[in-house]
Order: sequence, then C-alpha cells, then structure tokens
Amino acid sequence: VQLVESGGGLVQAGGSLRLSCAASGLTFSTYSMGWFRQAPGKEREFVSAISWSGASTYYAKSVKGRFTISRDNAKNTVYLQMNNLKPEDTAVYYCGVYIGRAATLGRGVPDYDYWGQGTQVTVSS
Repeated sequence: VQLVESGGGLVQAGGSLRLSCAASGLTFSTYSMGWFRQAPGKEREFVSAISWSGASTYYAKSVKGRFTISRDNAKNTVYLQMNNLKPEDTAVYYCGVYIGRAATLGRGVPDYDYWGQGTQVTVSS
C-alpha cells in the first residue's frame, strides 16, 4: 500500500488549499480514509475522515465548517479542501487508511495505517 499526499504550501490566513492523497496497492473503494496533522512538537491529531462510500464524513471541532473531505473512488484519491485557513492550521498533513472495525470511524492514530510521507501546510498571519 502506498499513499502520496500533495497540495500543501504557504498561504496567508484566510486563504485556501486543497490537499490530495493518491492511493495504490489496495482496493481503495472498500476502505475508509482519514486525514491527520502534526505540528512541530505536538502529537499527530485527527482532522477528518470519510467512509468508503463517501456517505459519512467526520471532522475535528477545530476544522468543522472550514474543511471538507471528499473522495473519488475512480481516481483512488481522497481530498481535503481547506478554507479560511488559520495560523494554527500549520502542520504536516498526512492521510491514512482506516483499519478499525467500528462502523463509526475512529479518530485515533492507531485506527489508521499505511501513512503517506505528508505534505506541509504553512499559514502565515
């Protein structure tokens, strides 16, 4: 399994970015996916997740209303549209494959596997 994140960059506060995570080596359409982020000196934290069909989505309170997760199973890709970015959104963003068994997707790092290399998002004030 390989995950490749892209789309990060430097943006001013209030700006937008769209992250992509391209997956290979798995039957993508049967797996739920998640986005996490890790700021310097902090633990990796949950940002958002989406079910295998795209019917269910989940967000951390800190990003709800600003970020939107989506997926294109034909392209084996999951996206994270980030609007109204804030300096506190600065982090390396990672996507992961949900390996848990709960119908409601977990929000913990151990619930996910096959992390990509990450993409840096920097929001200036």
